[in-house]
Amino acid sequence: MDRRVFAHVDGWLLFAACGLACLGFVNLHSASVAAGHAYHWRQLQWFCLGAGGALALFWMDYRLLAAYTAHLYLGTVALLALVLVAGKAVGGSQRWLSLGFLNFQPSELAKLTLVVVLASYFYNEQHETYRIRDLWRPALLVLVPAVLVYLEPDLGTAILYLAIFGSMVFLARLRASSVLILAGLAMVAMPLVWKLLKPYQRRRIETFLNPESDPLHAGYHVLQSKIAVGSGQVLGKGYMAGTQAHLNFLPEIHTDFAFSVWAEEWGFVGSLVMLVLFTLLLYRGLLAAAEAKDRFGAFLAFGITALFFWQFLINVGMVLGLMPVVGIPLPLVSYGGSSVLVSLAGIGLLLNVRARRFVF
Repeated sequence: MDRRVFAHVDGWLLFAACGLACLGFVNLHSASVAAGHAYHWRQLQWFCLGAGGALALFWMDYRLLAAYTAHLYLGTVALLALVLVAGKAVGGSQRWLSLGFLNFQPSELAKLTLVVVLASYFYNEQHETYRIRDLWRPALLVLVPAVLVYLEPDLGTAILYLAIFGSMVFLARLRASSVLILAGLAMVAMPLVWKLLKPYQRRRIETFLNPESDPLHAGYHVLQSKIAVGSGQVLGKGYMAGTQAHLNFLPEIHTDFAFSVWAEEWGFVGSLVMLVLFTLLLYRGLLAAAEAKDRFGAFLAFGITALFFWQFLINVGMVLGLMPVVGIPLPLVSYGGSSVLVSLAGIGLLLNVRARRFVF
């Protein structure tokens, strides 16, 4: 272990991650009281376990990951396939593997695995600009887990995998002609994609376009969330005083709609604080990518930052009614052991890349 990496720990990145974790714990305490379950203490255990994992990933040389991408990928795909065969079903979805003392969600692990695998590909296959035919292998690597996750069914996470892939291709630079061809193919494929969606997934999109069309069923979640966010006004209703959450109008207050609870109780000012922390985290992540010592580190840091960005954008977007509800957690804020572990692992790797920019 090179002791110099400790002298270059990104304090701002660490501050943003710890700040979001603290806000998430405080918010989850309020949601736990409203729901009658001690989610916050369970989340604290995940944070402690995840902090140990993040420290381990910071300690090791991130370049070692490039040598084990095949093992990581095949192991993750095997876990995703196992979920479809022997996974635990909850609420109509089969997304978890029961390990007795905990339930683990392999689709969360797959997010980080795909970032590592794609970073390794773009590190080993270097082109000035990429053509479509240069991307069939990484595209296939993404499509396999995306299809497995879609079958769970978890459309939101499958879309997130594609968003991560698109972000890393953006960094790698795709030829303009290839971008136009892909855009045309996407337009042509849209009717087919619509037919492949399950009825409830189509209903969510239709409700997103017109939430008032079904205010007591499909549009209920979004309408209640918008009421919660709007009623917070400038300073909020006060800690554990949010009526939408504590009178059980707001659904999934500890997971998908955690931000709604926060916005109702802390208002615009509190929401702005959370937004600033996320922006700081994303900025330091991009800085780690820009100043990385090698191409693998740059793609790794950029991919992890893209993972945080898309999750934040989709979660807050669906809470505000700007995107369809697809069940994406807010990193470090929403309740969920697998999500917390993967998020902290990502922070550990970002700190690793950032700290080693001066180390050969």
